[in-house]
Amino acid sequence: MPELKQLVARAEALIERIEALLPVKTPPVDWHAAVAFRWRKRDGRGALVPVRNPHAIGFSDLRGVDRQRAVIEQNTRQFVAGRPANNVLLTGARGTGKSSLVKAALNRFAKDGLRLIEVDKHDLVDLQEITDLVAGRPERFIVFCDDLSFEASEPGYKALKVALDGSIAAPADNLLIYATSNRRHLMPEFMQENLEYKTVGDEIHPGETSEEKISLSERFGLWVSFWPFDQDEYLDIVAHWLAHFGLGPREAEAARTEALQFALGRGSRSGRVAWQFARDYAGRHAAARKRPAARSRPRPASSGLRPGRAAAKRLRPA
Repeated sequence: MPELKQLVARAEALIERIEALLPVKTPPVDWHAAVAFRWRKRDGRGALVPVRNPHAIGFSDLRGVDRQRAVIEQNTRQFVAGRPANNVLLTGARGTGKSSLVKAALNRFAKDGLRLIEVDKHDLVDLQEITDLVAGRPERFIVFCDDLSFEASEPGYKALKVALDGSIAAPADNLLIYATSNRRHLMPEFMQENLEYKTVGDEIHPGETSEEKISLSERFGLWVSFWPFDQDEYLDIVAHWLAHFGLGPREAEAARTEALQFALGRGSRSGRVAWQFARDYAGRHAAARKRPAARSRPRPASSGLRPGRAAAKRLRPA
């Protein structure tokens, strides 16, 4: 009997170990819980997690990027309407509104069935799993990859290439990829790669390394570029956000010098820096605006008499 109990205990321990290795059934996604989701992995298993409070920024809040806004808005409008649309790569200067444009597109078209799925670059290997989850859904999904860049050996690099254009399976009709990056070709470029270029007659042929790096970015159907703002554009953005926080034109005019000094200290005149300055300035001045001015107590009119005599005079019968 003791031997039998030991055998049963060992068998139960073995079963527990095997169960820990088996894939756990993913709980169903509550598609009505939110309009934005994050792909999160725990213990090697991925799931879509609702974002309860997505960033409520609108197209009208983005200044100095009118051309870029028009491209993103038109492409997204085509997508939610069921018409052909492209995957989008937004590249350029930092803090100029690349990510904010994608969030604004969600807020603009969420009522038309648009949904956003944020995926970290390390989880891009799960793109096919995400595609299978949304297959057959009536909503339209944008997979959002923010601040994307790769080293040559990263697995997400190959996975993204396949997802964009390279799989034997046809791309999903209800899913697009919007990615932002400070690099046009998403990968570091080295001086040594220029030595691989060859000349054939009057033609210049890039080397295989450069071709490989370009091959990923060119699989995005739309390239949208962003440039640093000049001083006037930066101050216009500052004024917009100060108005957003309840400060008027006069206060925005008074803040110009501080705004320029703030940007100089940060080494950038970007929309992000303008937003950060406006929050700081509005926070410091809002308290002063709400604080009531001290009021002096009115003094009684003097009668020219000392208080005792004045009182006696008021009480003296006529």
